[in-house]
Amino acid sequence: MDKKVIQVYTQPAGGWGALKSVAQQILEHGNPAKGARTLLSANQPDGFDCPGCAWPDADHTSTFEFCENGAKAVAAESTARRATPDLFADYTVTQLAEKTDHWLEAQGRLTHPLAYDRVSDKYLPVSWDTAFELIAMHLRALPTPDDAIFYTSGRTSNEAAFLYQLFVREFGTNNFPDCSNMCHEPSGYAMREAIGTGKGTVLLADFQKADAILIFGQNPGTNHPRMLGELRAAAKRGAAIMSFNPLRERGLEKFQNPQDMSEMLGGKVTSISSDYFQLNIGGDLAAVKGMIKCVLEADIVAQANAQPRVIDVAFIAEHTANFDAFAADVLAESWDVIINESGLDRAQIQGAADSYMAAGKVIACWGMGITQHKHSVATIQMILNLLLLRGNIGRPGAGPCPVRGHSNVQGDRTMGINERPKRAFLERLGKAFDFTPPLAHGHDTVSAIQAMLDSPDKVFFAMGGNFATATPDTPLTHRALQNCALTVHVTTKLNRSHLVCGREALILPCLGRTEIDIQASGPQAVTVEDSMSMVHLSSGINPPASADLLSEPMIVARLAMATLGEKSKTDWMGMVADYDRIRDKIALVFDEFADFNARVKVPGGFHLRNSAGEREWLTASGKANFYAHPVPTDLPIHQARELRDSPVFNLATMRSHDQYNTTIYGLNDRYRGVFGERRVLFIHAEDIAAIGMQVGDWVDIESLSDDGLRRQVKRFMLVEYNIPRGCLAAYFPETNGLVPLSSFADYARTPTSKSIPVILHPHQAAHE
Repeated sequence: MDKKVIQVYTQPAGGWGALKSVAQQILEHGNPAKGARTLLSANQPDGFDCPGCAWPDADHTSTFEFCENGAKAVAAESTARRATPDLFADYTVTQLAEKTDHWLEAQGRLTHPLAYDRVSDKYLPVSWDTAFELIAMHLRALPTPDDAIFYTSGRTSNEAAFLYQLFVREFGTNNFPDCSNMCHEPSGYAMREAIGTGKGTVLLADFQKADAILIFGQNPGTNHPRMLGELRAAAKRGAAIMSFNPLRERGLEKFQNPQDMSEMLGGKVTSISSDYFQLNIGGDLAAVKGMIKCVLEADIVAQANAQPRVIDVAFIAEHTANFDAFAADVLAESWDVIINESGLDRAQIQGAADSYMAAGKVIACWGMGITQHKHSVATIQMILNLLLLRGNIGRPGAGPCPVRGHSNVQGDRTMGINERPKRAFLERLGKAFDFTPPLAHGHDTVSAIQAMLDSPDKVFFAMGGNFATATPDTPLTHRALQNCALTVHVTTKLNRSHLVCGREALILPCLGRTEIDIQASGPQAVTVEDSMSMVHLSSGINPPASADLLSEPMIVARLAMATLGEKSKTDWMGMVADYDRIRDKIALVFDEFADFNARVKVPGGFHLRNSAGEREWLTASGKANFYAHPVPTDLPIHQARELRDSPVFNLATMRSHDQYNTTIYGLNDRYRGVFGERRVLFIHAEDIAAIGMQVGDWVDIESLSDDGLRRQVKRFMLVEYNIPRGCLAAYFPETNGLVPLSSFADYARTPTSKSIPVILHPHQAAHE
């Protein structure tokens, strides 16, 4: 559907619409037979791991273990389209920058390394040797290694990530901003403090045992469609599924499994959420604290009546710390504050608490609707408090489940992509490779942008991703990159970041997950770690898109040799000749990867031990910690509303259904009823009337902050939607420019892209 159409979507998530979308994606990318064959190899024992999300595979021998968005990612990577040097001969960088993100993505796979020529404003072909020597020259010329910034995308394999962090640390810095800094950093921070691990404790099998599943700030129908299969099965066996989300999302309401022909042909639909709580944007902490208050009050009544306790007294006594102070804080919290800040009434909160108390085993899931707020760490710790109350961590069918995005974002962190590494890890790394790693903490994403703004002539190197588009405060981020002496991007396809050049710039095309990777010892496999700590192999099946592509491990190895020379004692080319050798080195550095090569070659791979999942609490107290947090009433949205009489809205950025992170596959958002347009603003009907406008009118959006800068994005269509009053939603990256660089989560420093105070202005065409 090419026309701009807004219409209510009444069908279930999945269903025939998903099958039609998969077929369209395969056809659009030019080789239906190849596309179908490639999809059938996704997530198979001898195939490749889907380059989409990090949701685990239910069955590694399933014929159809992929979802609609995974199909889009696979089709896009295995496309017949090619972005050859001819494309760059036809367009200047200035002209390419005027194209949409969708157009850039649609040009297909990059085929040759390219160097930016500022005189002609064009990218020109360059040899790999010349490219590596240019990077090495710039790196060696820096006054200090800390003047280099090394970004990492969550699609990078374990092997590439391990070599990458090794090279960068041998070079002499811990500057590792990565995509975790922009998504689940608060999850890791909050969980490490509370339960001693930064990873979720549940396995996929736990979803088959849970009596209740709580879903906070997540839209699995678009962002993790394979998760709907687990939720469908849980709903069908009677588990309570409670969804907490400001928007009504179709994937949390009804689902028809497109891989179940009996369900499709019979028109059967499964209702997913038993309860759907539409709270205010950022109101999750208040809602969960209200539930906890209900649980504690019920426990007091039970004690008074000599009835069985509601909380798990034995678990709390043996395994937790700080319960009494925490309970006192919760009981003292005002119901008026809880209700006002959550956006839910007391009956709704009590109902949610009753369902929680009725469930024996409870899983709590959350996504970036939780992590991208100023108070995100406190919110996650409140969710953990709720689980700890009734012993719902460290037993089957229960536990925390942060649902991460990119396919190996968790694995990258495991491999050492971390700007704040632990000293014990650095010591093991240094011993394994006979060098002294740097100890000083490096830059995260926010501080890296600020450093590039404050001090020009840095080198920025990106291992995948779309840094200029994924980050906040778009104009400032662009200026930061343009300040650099050199910008380098390892990638498979053209994106916006490649057009935001330093004085010199390189594009280095690499193999994709679907492609055969042949090194000196023969075809290679890489490994990835999913959201639930399962590590498994991934082997491409397609010929490379170009003979000039290198694998990510090879790019790192050649860059290390060009930069470090004889100073490095590492056998870089020996390791990339056979990736088993990389895995052997990983096993030397990380105890949990002992016998890595043997264990990963078992179909399905192996699970990394989770200490909290076994009720071993690696915290300072040696126990799981309850954390008391007040319901926040002085957030940026409160401050902005206090200063203005006119309406101030709270804006959350989000993905469309034809999008994965910053990759735009198309212009439709099927489940929200938006077709052919991305510049839309979802808003309650009464809010449209309150600002004197009508559905379909166009507005400019201005964010409010205290730094004196005016941030505005223009021409967004008002779309009536089922969302709480005072709340708005719009797609990123179009609205990323509204997020101030200085607005980030307490402690974890994740940009606050889900809670932006904004005002609306009628759009005036003459102002464009």
